[in-house]
Amino acid sequence: MTSGVVASAIVPHTPRMGVEESAPDFVRPLIQGQRDLGEELRALKPDVIVLQSSHWVSTFNWYVTVNKIHEGVCIADEAPDLIPGSPYKYDGDPEFGQAVVDALKGAGLAVGLMDSPHFKWDYASYVPLHYLDPEATIPVVLLPSVICSDLNENIRVGGLVHEAAVKEGKKVVYLGSCALAHKVVRGPHLWPSQEHMDTDKKLISMFCDGEIDALIDWLPAYAHDVVTEMGGRPLAGMLGATAAMAGDTGRVRGKQWGPYGQSSGSGNASICVLPAD
Repeated sequence: MTSGVVASAIVPHTPRMGVEESAPDFVRPLIQGQRDLGEELRALKPDVIVLQSSHWVSTFNWYVTVNKIHEGVCIADEAPDLIPGSPYKYDGDPEFGQAVVDALKGAGLAVGLMDSPHFKWDYASYVPLHYLDPEATIPVVLLPSVICSDLNENIRVGGLVHEAAVKEGKKVVYLGSCALAHKVVRGPHLWPSQEHMDTDKKLISMFCDGEIDALIDWLPAYAHDVVTEMGGRPLAGMLGATAAMAGDTGRVRGKQWGPYGQSSGSGNASICVLPAD
């Protein structure tokens, strides 16, 4: 593809992944899987990464970053012992951010600009980008999880990002930064219940088989059954972008990078979808 969403992915961000030197052994394979996925994504030579974060939370509006530079120090507010302060510096893409704003506004959605120089990344933005693109070679546009949006609206937003990319002639990677099952408990080493793990593995299998329409149909029940992160909103955005990509390219294929791993009762995996060969 010469423009549009050229790949989409679900990427984990457990704060125990945040500082590799102190990461527990059970999340290190997740880190390596994310590094390997990053090589695949960078090889596509995308013009911009659009990441929808579980931890940048907006109550009402879709805010889109139009910052020229993303620079700051990421602190995990809920776990400062795990990510006490990690510096980052990535280019933004103000023109494409504005194109996304225009697309959402044209669709009648509540949308605004995030152009504050004081904006700082949450750890669901920082952690995956730190491993996927450690040299900060690809510009970044961020989207929040919007509390007043339902799953269908998130699916629409993912599709609108694809439409904006086609219109602007941009190759885009769309990332949903979220866990899968997310009924969290105290105890970092603990796994989800067997039922939730089995349900997550069904989801991963459907991604790998390219069953995007079936995943969209199943999403409300899946999100409810496994208590998925942010009600499934970043997952829905990613599915919307994937469906739009599939609509332009035909069949898609998925691949899991690294293992399925646990963190405090959550299930985590890096899953990427590309046009089928």
